[in-house]
This record gives sequence, structure tokens and C-alpha cells, in this order.
Amino acid sequence: MNAVPGPQPHAVAAASIGGPAAAPLAASHPRASRAHQPRRPALRAASSVLRNPQGTLGLGILLALVLVAIAAPLLAPYDPLVQNPGKEMAPPSGAFLLGTDNLGRDLLSRIIFGSRASLLVGVLAVALGATVGIGSGLLAGFLGGWLDAVLMRAYDALLAFPAILLGIGVVAVLGPGILNVALAIALAQMPDFARLTRALVIGERRREYVEAARNLGAGSGRIMVRHVLPNTVAPLLVQVSLAMGFAILAEAALSFLGLGTQPPTPSWGGMLNDSRQYLRQAPWYGVWPGVALASLLIGLNFLSDALRDALDPRRVGLR
Repeated sequence: MNAVPGPQPHAVAAASIGGPAAAPLAASHPRASRAHQPRRPALRAASSVLRNPQGTLGLGILLALVLVAIAAPLLAPYDPLVQNPGKEMAPPSGAFLLGTDNLGRDLLSRIIFGSRASLLVGVLAVALGATVGIGSGLLAGFLGGWLDAVLMRAYDALLAFPAILLGIGVVAVLGPGILNVALAIALAQMPDFARLTRALVIGERRREYVEAARNLGAGSGRIMVRHVLPNTVAPLLVQVSLAMGFAILAEAALSFLGLGTQPPTPSWGGMLNDSRQYLRQAPWYGVWPGVALASLLIGLNFLSDALRDALDPRRVGLR
């Protein structure tokens, strides 16, 4: 009988230095398997956004303005409500870096504190609009039937009104104020989230994994929340970033019309409205609030474009 040959020295050496024989061992090792696992979609998308120059710039602008809003009492050189008699319409100088308004208030301080109103309304409006819109769109798309018909016809009725007119009507009924403005903007955004979610869910509910989960005994609620909704997150994230920009612009428009943040609370839209009659005398009065608002909107647009590219399935498949 011939003896079974033992391991050859060169094979052992190849396994020890990572040659072909080492592949099965490396694959079976827990740390090695974790190291070779593909990154999660969220991490991959975040990495793609940071590699995109537009995404990096947009994220930087947004984070900078958020930090400015949070640290407003520390960054503002003056109280935004304090008037300085004799300093009305003062041009930019060492004492007032961006000049003063018609009441002698420091423009830089008012712009810094005005970022709070814009970001607060944007976050509240998008959070409420996305929660109600996505939830109702998920139910309408997955369950269908009479619920789908009733919800979509209700949202069609809301879409019949232009968003700014709908906001004016809601604020006129409820009264001006930050919370009422956020509610009005959220109401205008619900149809967009609901219709987008419904379209995505209708495409997903026919997939094989939904049938497999149902055959395993999962209920409709579990399938919707645990399986269908996570597969629709990518387009919804892009919609959230776009809705944030719209909400901030709508808040500025309503404040410009006197229906949003009420004086003397600083608001970029209110400052633009107050500066109209002084543009020839003090052009800086209207320029700086406009620059602040435009910077925030540009940052959000850059970020939404980078998110759209990062979460595009066709682009993801190429990476």
C-alpha cells in the first residue's frame, strides 16, 4: 500500500505567507471575513458624498450655518434687539462689521440670530411633512384599494393650490409665528413625500422578497416597516434635502410678506423686507441677508445633488 503523502513544505510556506492555500483559511477567520465584507450602503453613500467636491462644499456650508445658529449668543458681537441711537444706517466699519439697520441694530448679530429661525422652520416643516407624507404614502402604496384612492385624492386637492398660497392661507387662519409657518410649509410638502413614497412602494411590493416574507408568516405592518420602507430610503433622502431648501425659502418668503417670524425677532426674510426702501441709501442692508439666504440654499442644493449621485443605483453599480 502506498502511503498518503503529507503536506509539502512549499504548500505550508505558501499558506503562511498568504499564497493560494491561504484563501480558505482567511475566509474562515472572523476578522478576515469582516474586513473583506462590502461597506454598507449608507457608509458607501456618505463616502461618495465626501469625495464629491460639490457634496463636500454643500455639507461644509450647512454644518457651518448650523454651528453658527447653535453658538449665536457666543458669536454675535451685539444683542440683535438692542438699538444704537445715532448709529442708524451706519456703513460697515470696525465697530459694526456689516453695518447697521434703520434702527441702529447690528446687522451681523441679526443675521447670525436670523439663521435660527430659518433652520428651525426648515427642520420642523420637513420632519412633519416627511413623517406624515411617507407614512401615508407607504400605506396607500402597499395596501391600495379605497385607502389609496382617498389619500391620493386628498393630496391632489392640496396640490391644486400653489404652495406659497397654501402657506399664506394657513398662516392667515392660524396667525403668524414660527410654529404656524412650519405647519403651513409641512402641509404643502406632504403631497410630494406621499406621492413619491407611493410610487416607490408600488414597485417594491411586487418583488420576490415581499412574497417570501409573507409566506414566512410576516404581517403587512412588519413587511412595510422592516422590508419595503428601507428599500425606498435612497430617493426619499434626496427629497428631504430638496424639501429643506424649499422650506427655508418659503419661510423667508412668508416673513418677507409679514406672515412669518414677527419683529423684533431677527429673520432673513423680514430683514429683506425692511431693507427695500433703503437700498439706495444703504445697499448693505439688503445685501447681507440675501447673501446668507443664498449661501444656505446653494449649500443644500449642492448636498442634494451629491446625494442623488451617490444613491443613484446605476452609479452605485459601477463602483
